[in-house]
Amino acid sequence: MNKKKKIIILGGGISNEREISIKSAKSVYKELKNNKYTNIQILEPDKNLIKNLKKIKPNIVFNALHGTFGEDGFIQLILENLKIKYTHSGVRSSFTAMDKLISKRIFINNKIKTPKYLVFNFELNKKKIFKKVKNFLGFPVVIKPVNEGSSVGVYICTKKNFLFNLVKLKKYKEILIEKYIPGREIQVAILDKKKLGAIELKPKRLFYDYKAKYNASAGTKHIIPVQIDKKNLNKVLSIALKAHKLLKCRGVTRSDFRFYNNKFYLLELNTQPGMTSLSLVPEIASYNGISFIKLIETLINDASIKK
Repeated sequence: MNKKKKIIILGGGISNEREISIKSAKSVYKELKNNKYTNIQILEPDKNLIKNLKKIKPNIVFNALHGTFGEDGFIQLILENLKIKYTHSGVRSSFTAMDKLISKRIFINNKIKTPKYLVFNFELNKKKIFKKVKNFLGFPVVIKPVNEGSSVGVYICTKKNFLFNLVKLKKYKEILIEKYIPGREIQVAILDKKKLGAIELKPKRLFYDYKAKYNASAGTKHIIPVQIDKKNLNKVLSIALKAHKLLKCRGVTRSDFRFYNNKFYLLELNTQPGMTSLSLVPEIASYNGISFIKLIETLINDASIKK
């Protein structure tokens, strides 16, 4: 690895996950600095982004953005047009994975189990959707925006609070309403088109929400290795790899599963998983003998355009 290569780390951005993106960028920057990389800097993707990138002329962009603009194909399209190599997934993969509805349909069409669902927008009658949810899915259900990450805007709803919580998401164009799947929460990482490993989460909160993910005081328990038999472990790793390949992802992805009645349900796939001290992918990598710097360097080595 040429440690003199000019590397820009994109961090911050305009999404609801801005704070986490800044932490991810700083973690990557610190690790590269500690390992004698000399030509690196963090860049905020503001209105001068294109001008700044043209001026800096980096060899590689490490994408540490999360959510809107960083994870949905937009920043990837800019980097493709500028012909700057970048880490993680490409334009189409990023867009597809970020859109929970499109990715869900792809999973279903390829026989990957995912919770039953309905789609709602606020042009529809709220009372009619209540009846439809009750008859087709049954309560409880999970509601969430179609295009958000880090459990932003996610609510577990009963009959009593469904309409109340639904109104909270009025700013979003489309809402995904899913059958709530109880059971164990298992997350799987894929790195460089290989099965990296899995981790189980036991949040003290109602579910693994934004606070449970990024606040140490939330007390989420991380269990690694996952206490399931070898056959089921290989099964969930294989499903995650299949999803990664179906969406034509690159670099690293993290897939979120529920394990219930001996079945795995894929909730979503993340193309820009966190790289903070509390993040799951570095933890899974570390347990499987891959240091943080090795994880970062694997992503840098995979950087390209025309993905």
